[in-house]
Amino acid sequence: MRSDYLVYGEPVIGEDEVAAVENVMRSGWLGTGPKVFEFEKTFAEYKQTEHAVAVNSCTAALHLSMLASGVGPGDEVITTAMTFCASVNAIIHSGATPVLVDVNPTTQNIEALSIAQAITPRTKAILLVHYAGRPCDLDSLVSLAEKHNLKLIEDCAHAVEATYKGRPVGTFGDFGCFSFYVTKNLTTVEGGMVISKLEKDAARIKILALHGMSRDAWRRYSDQGYRHYKVCEVGFKYNMTDLVAAIGIHQLRDIEKNWKKRSQLWTRYRDEMSSFPIGLPPLPEPDTRHAFHLFTIRIDPGQCGISRDSMMDALNKRNIGVGVHYLSIPEHPAYQQLFNWKPAEYPNAYRYGQETMSLPLSPRLTERDVDDVVSAIASSIGS
Repeated sequence: MRSDYLVYGEPVIGEDEVAAVENVMRSGWLGTGPKVFEFEKTFAEYKQTEHAVAVNSCTAALHLSMLASGVGPGDEVITTAMTFCASVNAIIHSGATPVLVDVNPTTQNIEALSIAQAITPRTKAILLVHYAGRPCDLDSLVSLAEKHNLKLIEDCAHAVEATYKGRPVGTFGDFGCFSFYVTKNLTTVEGGMVISKLEKDAARIKILALHGMSRDAWRRYSDQGYRHYKVCEVGFKYNMTDLVAAIGIHQLRDIEKNWKKRSQLWTRYRDEMSSFPIGLPPLPEPDTRHAFHLFTIRIDPGQCGISRDSMMDALNKRNIGVGVHYLSIPEHPAYQQLFNWKPAEYPNAYRYGQETMSLPLSPRLTERDVDDVVSAIASSIGS
């Protein structure tokens, strides 16, 4: 057994990030300022788009995208039954009603055919999720949104490096929303980003993210003297700070190097466990680039001789951290009470939520770490 605990999702933080934070601390400007704007600019360049707004979480990015889409009370937004609660919460907080559709049992992504069957006269938008870093079938989803005049919002929390037919995900919909949480492929510890097709939408999101104050409100304490601000809308406190943006700037510089390491680890897991009686994620689809955010396995007790939760306990006892991504949305009591959703109505998402387990996947992992994980799973099967 390992003597040290293998932390699930441990980020790679180097001396460059430490120095960048120290420089910001010494600069005296810790809030929303020049580092945030530099991060927005470099992220927009990386995603091959023009309009990016940094916020304090992907949840904030999703909520503001809903509002900028005109989503509100009386509207419906179609989304996936296999996602983190933030996707659904953003819809609810906008005043709209979430409508769930089941996922493809192999990819865990939602598909145009299922969405089309859920469209009603009240449908205003589609919120898709590129689950685990695997791009959705964006050609069919964009075509469906255009056919029905629906807003398309991409939840790219898992998919910062992903591409579809050579084009970055997040640039297909009206909005692309990204997470920089501590376990994500690019981290600012807490943080997020919205990219939008239209400049007017980005400008409105920037205002809404800082109390609804006028666009240059952050400059009001600059060396150019105090500047008055105007409240243009009733907004929120969703802004990113220079302190975390400084981390993001350096993380972005290493993102391709870290992606290559993640790709190697993901492939090694798959190769070394190919003979195990467990469910493995399928290979990336042709003409796509997987972000390799998660490596998920499926534990069917009938095949493995052990339940998913027992497998998790077994790995934890061997000092290996694991995660669950996710229980299906209809399994949570809050949504059952609000919408009377029943897990059995979404059988693919429900079964996946009962069987799935995410293994450690970080550029920090060593060869020995991977050996320990694979060995622990092999030893637990049938125990």
